[in-house]
Parts: sequence; structure tokens; C-alpha cells
Amino acid sequence: MPRWLILLLFGVALGIGGVIFIQERYLPPRISVEAGERLRGELGSSEAARLGQSKELAETAQRLDASLTEHKKLAGELADSRAAVGRLQEDLKAIVASLPPDPRGGEVEIRAGRFVATGGALDYTVVLSHGRAGPAAMPISMQYVVSGDTARGGSTTFTAPVQPADVGSTSIQRGTIALPDGMKPREVAIHVLDRSGGRSLGMRVLEVH
Repeated sequence: MPRWLILLLFGVALGIGGVIFIQERYLPPRISVEAGERLRGELGSSEAARLGQSKELAETAQRLDASLTEHKKLAGELADSRAAVGRLQEDLKAIVASLPPDPRGGEVEIRAGRFVATGGALDYTVVLSHGRAGPAAMPISMQYVVSGDTARGGSTTFTAPVQPADVGSTSIQRGTIALPDGMKPREVAIHVLDRSGGRSLGMRVLEVH
């Protein structure tokens, strides 16, 4: 064989060997056709999962925006409600201030009250005021002593359980007193105490309507 052909073949073989050596030593390993198909399938699944996560993230962002909008709306409504409550409290103070004073005076004044007999019970509304009220409401106890007649026409009294309450500069107490069977109430003595069985802060007697 000519010398040049031998050198050519040797150079080709040397080049092929160098490529194989570099590929095996420094380049990533080659994968089979089956492994390549599996890899493409996994890549497709990963892409589908990524698209699904992107869609879910977008939906979550939309829900978050909707929640923030609703929160702002509720915050606005709460601010309006607080402003309305403040105005009502001022109106209540003005109304109570226009009521006649408690004839008996007292640390807590009983400015007005209404008792209505309703079939074995007594519905009441009592308006209180505390001239030296601080920023916090003062805890009190309300004691109602009902005087009236029995079913046979005799006089009787009934002391209702003590009702805990609190009073600021003004306070309205509402509730219902369950009466003994057959009792016809005539009047109610209202006692304002600093605690159950404690010191009297105010007292007034009102008729039942």
C-alpha cells in the first residue's frame, strides 16, 4: 500500500479514537433510544405539570385579589358602622341629658324607666346615667323588687334575681322579669348596687303599665 494511504488511514483511526476517548472521558454519557423516549415523556409530563401549576397559581392570585377587594369593602363598611355608632351614642347622650333628673339623686341616676306586664312576665327598659363616668364603663348590679297583688287579691312582693350590668355616662338596660304565677304587678323598686348585695348607688320606684 502506498505510504500516503497508510498515513491517511492511521490519521483517520487516530481521529476516531480521539473522538471516542474524549466522548467517553469528558462528555456526558450517551443514552439509549429507549432512555431517550422515556426522557422525552418525562419532559412532557413535567411541562404539563408546570402548565397546571401556572394555571393554579393564576387562579389563586385571582382569589387573593377578590379576597383583598372584599376585605377593603368590609373595612369600609366597618368604618361607616363605627361612625354611625358614634353618632348614635352622641344622640343617646343628648336624649338622656334632656330627661328630668332622678328625684332621689344618687351616684347612678335612674333617669327614666318603663315596665309593661305581658302575660306572666314584666318587660322593662331603664335609662341610667353616671355623671362621673370615666373612659371605661363601671360594673354594677341591678335589683328589681316587684310589688303587686296575688290571684286572691292580697298584696305581695317578688324580688327578681340580680342582673349584672355596666354603666358609662349613659346606659339603657332592657330585659324581662318572670313573675310568679297569678301575680299582678303594680310597681317596681329599682335598686342600683355596686355589686350583688353591695352598696346602693341609686334607687327609684316606677309604676307598671
